Amino acid sequence: MSIILYLLLSQRIIISLPAGSTSNSIPTQTDANSKQYSLLPTSEARTPPHQPRGDGDGEATMCGCCGECWDNVKDWLICLAVVIGLIVIAGVVIVIVIFGGPLRHVRIRVEDASLTRFALVTTPTTALAYNLTLALTVRNPNWAIGIKHDKPLEAAYSFDGQPFERVHVADKGDKQGPRKTVVYHLASSSEARGVALGNAGEAEFRKENATGVFEVEVAVTGKFKYTLRKTKCKIEATCPLKLQLAAPGATSVVFQKVDCELAKSDDKYC
Repeated sequence: MSIILYLLLSQRIIISLPAGSTSNSIPTQTDANSKQYSLLPTSEARTPPHQPRGDGDGEATMCGCCGECWDNVKDWLICLAVVIGLIVIAGVVIVIVIFGGPLRHVRIRVEDASLTRFALVTTPTTALAYNLTLALTVRNPNWAIGIKHDKPLEAAYSFDGQPFERVHVADKGDKQGPRKTVVYHLASSSEARGVALGNAGEAEFRKENATGVFEVEVAVTGKFKYTLRKTKCKIEATCPLKLQLAAPGATSVVFQKVDCELAKSDDKYC
């Protein structure tokens, strides 16, 4: 025992034996003449420093992913809110236009007209003999509102300010949809219909008869009720026509379309 102690002291060897350690050790050289042994367990010496759980790049990546996803969700929510807002605004505008906006008047036009006979009979009383046909169109220009006839639609013919014929055009209750045009073909004739032309009217007839072109006025009257509205609007339109008297045997006569002039209504909603 003394010999072993002597040898250890002469070689300056320091042995550290921690409590509970084994003979497995990792030598660490401090200088040329001395050696130090650390008798640590092999498993501890080879184990890397402890890494805390939940720290590091893994958690940062998860947080970044969640943040990016939330940004995308916010973008979609903003877009959805904008779309819903535009739809609501469009709906409000449509309701205002339909229920509170101004109405567009119907448009009435004479598309075609033919006069094959127009003669003055003076015995026993002044009368006109005529054959007259018309193609009358009524257009509803409103894009969301239909119309319904609240009164029969009629057309009255006159010459030199004196009416000589009245024609039924449409019945009460007839309907016409938005943006629709209806064509009415009207035909009337008489062998001798009495008319109070007077001396001035007879003179005007002879003047126009010499040229073969007669000025006949068509007055269209009626009353419309607009759907989705309580408004009922009177229609008073005048259509001044210049009709070329067709020669016997002629198949057609050139006619220029005429837009009828609507009288201004006293109702601000018409």
